[in-house]
Amino acid sequence: MKINTAEFIISNSDVKKCPTEPIPEYAFIGRSNVGKSSLINMLTNNKSLAKTSSRPGKTQLINHFKINSNWFLVDLPGYGYAKVSKSTKAIFQKFITEYFEKREQLVSAFVLVDIRHEAQKIDLEFITYLGESGIPFGIIFTKVDKISKGSIQKHTAAYTKALHANGWEEVPPFFITSSESEFGKDEVLNYIDQINQDIFKNNSFV
Repeated sequence: MKINTAEFIISNSDVKKCPTEPIPEYAFIGRSNVGKSSLINMLTNNKSLAKTSSRPGKTQLINHFKINSNWFLVDLPGYGYAKVSKSTKAIFQKFITEYFEKREQLVSAFVLVDIRHEAQKIDLEFITYLGESGIPFGIIFTKVDKISKGSIQKHTAAYTKALHANGWEEVPPFFITSSESEFGKDEVLNYIDQINQDIFKNNSFV
């Protein structure tokens, strides 16, 4: 897929105020400082589309971007600095939980993970939440340029092992990316494009 247009539509904290157009929606979320804004800008060929910052937790709202006039890319707040309790839902702000539970246009989520680090409890809890909620998702490993090529498989294998240890028999689709080199860009976009094509072909949407 080639992205020709990427347009900011709206930022808000109320799911009811999200766009009502019946087109596919893909949500990007991860711990603060995982490189989410940089990844979005890389995927859309627009260095200023999503606001990047050296201060973690910059994104505080649900941000909708319309891509190629026929699907939405959604930038969600990072959950790394949210208060964690025994309840998985307490990890994120109330409106984020509402987004995942009520947003009918959501086709798939993408959980961003810094490939340099071991599997974090907060990420695994969020992944479990998505699984238990029946929300399709993929994992995007970011910052692959920060490690050697030879250690990529080692890091992904360790993460796969952590997922299995947390009860996942089948590992979700995952992608290895770098916002710096654009590594993995085509794989992510082609994955989204294939889902969109199936949706449009079968007219199977809200």
